[in-house]
Amino acid sequence: MARTRYASDRGLTSRMLVTMFLLGLVYVVAVGAFFVFVPQWAFIALAVAAVFLLAQYFFSDKMTLFAMHGRIVTPEEAPELHGVVDRICAMSDAPKPKVAIADTDVPNAFATGRNQKKAVVCVTTGLLRRLDPVELEGVLAHEMAHVAHKDVAVMTIASFLGICAGLITRVGLQIGLFGGFGRRSNDQNTGLILLAVVAASALAYMVSFMLTRALSRYRELSADRAAALLTGRPSALASALTKVNGEIARIPTNDLRSAQAFNAFFFTPALGKGFSVSSLFSTHPTLDKRLAQLSKISDQLSRGA
Repeated sequence: MARTRYASDRGLTSRMLVTMFLLGLVYVVAVGAFFVFVPQWAFIALAVAAVFLLAQYFFSDKMTLFAMHGRIVTPEEAPELHGVVDRICAMSDAPKPKVAIADTDVPNAFATGRNQKKAVVCVTTGLLRRLDPVELEGVLAHEMAHVAHKDVAVMTIASFLGICAGLITRVGLQIGLFGGFGRRSNDQNTGLILLAVVAASALAYMVSFMLTRALSRYRELSADRAAALLTGRPSALASALTKVNGEIARIPTNDLRSAQAFNAFFFTPALGKGFSVSSLFSTHPTLDKRLAQLSKISDQLSRGA
């Protein structure tokens, strides 16, 4: 982690390393399946995957802002928002990220960018309307903790590798069905090859999905903890969490669905009605778990621990 005053988290660091290692293995298996079953297309697929990975890594901040209709704002355009970010930077000794606002009523915030120099912290207009300055400080400290912990870049790569691993084997299946298997319909091994490709695709996607979700839930708890310790106001962050979760329940379902693709990067997930936050597949820990951790930190701070 970069040298800031944010509390370090060895558990997060070790989880990021393990996740990237295991996802790398999944990716190698998927690519290997592609080489075995459709070698004539393997190098093309690898080249395309490499281009998309580089684009995702170097332009993730711009792509995310564009997708969320966010724009970079100057201190003159948003003096209060910049003031909060400046205070957090002074407390944490972290370089100041770019500050952006997304014009949507969904109350949320997110951080993006491959490193601290390229980092962008974005808040929605819905969040700005609903939180007071102390609560907003807690949310932004949480998002800037993600940048300091470097888990934004790891999540960007991890998410892409998982999707790419599944897509490569799916493409192999399509090519095999329409480009090669049809000409060898009498080959008794065709069914086994087809089954192997489908199984590799399903396994690659399932493993990557579960790994990234588990990492995402832990990194949110880590950012909550780091923000609470930095600001010394865990109650403010708890208040923001409670308020945002309550307000999201009142947002129209269509608006929430349009934002759900970015749940892994949000302060709190944009969930439609009837979805369980406590699900194993959630990008975030439950609200009760986050509040319990903040309550424990509050007790520790009050005792001077």
